[in-house]
Amino acid sequence: TRALTISAPIVARAGSFAGRKLATNATNGTVGKVSARAVWMPGSTPPAHLTGTLPCDYGFDPLGLGKEPANLARFQEAEIIHSRWAMLGVAGAAGQEAITGVTWIEAPVQDSQTYLGAESPFPLPVVVAIEVFVMAFVEQQRSNEKDPAKRLYPGGAFDPAGFSKGADFETLKKKEIANGRVAMLAFAGLIGQAQATNLEGPLSALGRHVADPWHVNAAVNAA
Repeated sequence: TRALTISAPIVARAGSFAGRKLATNATNGTVGKVSARAVWMPGSTPPAHLTGTLPCDYGFDPLGLGKEPANLARFQEAEIIHSRWAMLGVAGAAGQEAITGVTWIEAPVQDSQTYLGAESPFPLPVVVAIEVFVMAFVEQQRSNEKDPAKRLYPGGAFDPAGFSKGADFETLKKKEIANGRVAMLAFAGLIGQAQATNLEGPLSALGRHVADPWHVNAAVNAA
């Protein structure tokens, strides 16, 4: 019996494996490994419906909005689509100002009849109508796709470089969501910054801040 008796201190000292600590239950002497999954807040327990299988799933759903599988799938799709639009929007806002000197928020008013400096062959209402029709058609085709994976990652002509066929496709999914979340916050920041600085562009505002950070910043604008 002596050989089968293990004291709690010995179990505690042996409570590590491959660099990960093992938790010891003082009541019954059982040993369990602490989850190594990354979570949004250290020590928090992810809800049961967030299993870590989705890209960049850190167990954040304090309101339980994704408990229903259908809702979770819809929210995932919405986040991916909004992330892509936000990344395009932030890049477009900065590029618009860098190339033309006109801010993204003033461009529709000042240059509504031109395209890259050339006169537009169609009036602005016609251009907007064409864009709405084309985007609605493309979005309808995407929504009609029965395969959820293809609806989110269509591939084919939309992936000319073949990124979806590589071994690191899952890593690229995570990078897309991570950068998309930052872009959504950034675009919200662009809107707030434009309102706080009387429609000043992001590059112009950044330049003034770098030149005089103590007097040109968010706190001064909010005052």
